[in-house]
Amino acid sequence: MIEKDVIIVGGGAAGFFAAINIAEQNPHLKVTILERGKEVLGKVKISGGGRCNVTHAEFIPQELVKYYPRGEKELLGPFHQFMTGDTMGWFEERGVTLKIEDDGRMFPESDSSQTIIDCFLFEANKHGVEILKGHGVNAIAKKDDAWEVQTNQECFVSNNLIIATGSSLKIWKLLEGLGHTIAQPVPSLFTFNINDKRLKAIPGVVAQNVEVRVLGTDLYSEGPLLVTHWGLSAPAILKLSAFGALELAKRDYKFDVAINFVKQSTADVLEHLKQVKLDSAKKTVFKSPQFDLPKRLWQQFVLASEMTDDSRWGDINKLQLETLVAQLTDTVFKVDGKSTFKEEFVTAGGVDLKEINFKTFESKRHKNLYLAGEVINVDAVTGGFNFQNAWTGAYIVSKAISNKT
Repeated sequence: MIEKDVIIVGGGAAGFFAAINIAEQNPHLKVTILERGKEVLGKVKISGGGRCNVTHAEFIPQELVKYYPRGEKELLGPFHQFMTGDTMGWFEERGVTLKIEDDGRMFPESDSSQTIIDCFLFEANKHGVEILKGHGVNAIAKKDDAWEVQTNQECFVSNNLIIATGSSLKIWKLLEGLGHTIAQPVPSLFTFNINDKRLKAIPGVVAQNVEVRVLGTDLYSEGPLLVTHWGLSAPAILKLSAFGALELAKRDYKFDVAINFVKQSTADVLEHLKQVKLDSAKKTVFKSPQFDLPKRLWQQFVLASEMTDDSRWGDINKLQLETLVAQLTDTVFKVDGKSTFKEEFVTAGGVDLKEINFKTFESKRHKNLYLAGEVINVDAVTGGFNFQNAWTGAYIVSKAISNKT
């Protein structure tokens, strides 16, 4: 039986952040990270396309929480304790400067996730954090006032136990055995699979600002949209997938979406196109894109409106014009399945939020058991928000442990 002061299960973002802060504030504590894999910080490495989207430039807690489909109410207090500005300061104090991109996402100036990984490994080594790889946790038990953790290699005992494994079915099962309620995990960030000839010919096309609705639900989002080889992606779709994670899972990812590509009413678009028909009668519709739409997208809508590539504005009939309006303002696509967004996998699900004290991130079921990151039922849209949840939870856990030692 190996005794430790603090055991952290999970060698990811939340685990390292908690470990470094605890060890820095309490040099006398023996802090150990148990990682089941051969490498640590794997999710950090692939995040943001390998650049690590550290957080997002939203500095008002009441606004930041709106990006969390699950956790909005619970995270308001924690964000008043440790916010995006605090994250920036934390990294800058350790030699890592973050930059803000036009869409609000924040990355290290190096544009490399390795910068974040190197920072964590340096700080962990500097403050004596023990990192044990290849230690998959098989059992967790409460022994008097201490926690006993059995891995595939050793048995550890510790006064404080932090679970920071992210989405782990095995760990959720162990926590369930300790009396915690687990919200059934379902995918949260994903793209839509659509087999539609209007999209097949134009992968890579981006519509900068669209409105998307899931028919038969109240789900709605807006923003950029990307046509891919398999369907649709980009923020407008990813936001829908996050906020609609539970509903879309119930539908087995088979549903219809209606998209307004021009964010204008049917009546206004019809009026505009009637004027174009009068003013540009001799021009071909195919070569006259309107509303700042990408040319290739406009051409697909023209062809879908029973026109050809040489149809002239002056020759199109009422039905063709109305069909084109519908394509622009209320076109429907059938979604048949989903795909993981890049290599980033986020789930909705985890430890029930009612069972966590959000002033400390301590379990309400067990004293000295702390939960941080995606192991709890918190998830966010893409853009650095899931990492901010990890930093905030881990920091508050470190403060809670530091304040009692």
